[in-house]
Amino acid sequence: MSDVNQSFGQALVKSLVGERGHIRITKALPDIDVELAGRTHEAMPYTIYQLVKHMHYWQNFMLEHVEGRKPQMPANVSESWPVETGPQDEATWQEDIQAFLGGIDQGVSIAETAQLNDPLLFFPGETKGGLLRNIASHNSYHLGEIVLLRRFYGAWPPPGGGFPA
Repeated sequence: MSDVNQSFGQALVKSLVGERGHIRITKALPDIDVELAGRTHEAMPYTIYQLVKHMHYWQNFMLEHVEGRKPQMPANVSESWPVETGPQDEATWQEDIQAFLGGIDQGVSIAETAQLNDPLLFFPGETKGGLLRNIASHNSYHLGEIVLLRRFYGAWPPPGGGFPA
């Protein structure tokens, strides 16, 4: 693996986990209970639950491409947003969080081992590194919305602190 590939991979890992730019994603989600996950706010179009499910949907879609598969493109982006505002129960919600975080771990593993400038078979003009960067930026964008919702609800910072505050 070239030095450039390795350096880019290290930068991607930091972006995927949330190092430096914002709170680590693993610290911002696990303490959210089922009630908070499904709570609605008049200033926001989505709940925390819907945001996490949306992030997970696109993260999986992009990871499928990075791994050389061809996922089904939704007919409309609205398909990536769940209709239900909250999870069924606490156990299901915790499974949703762990599945999402598992995708981040998968992306980290790819960033650490793959040739990142390899083109993607079913995504013309895109590379493995490019889609991993897209995952990181998409997740970062929506994590900011989750933090904002938590602030609205007085549920910030999470246990252990919420740097940046």
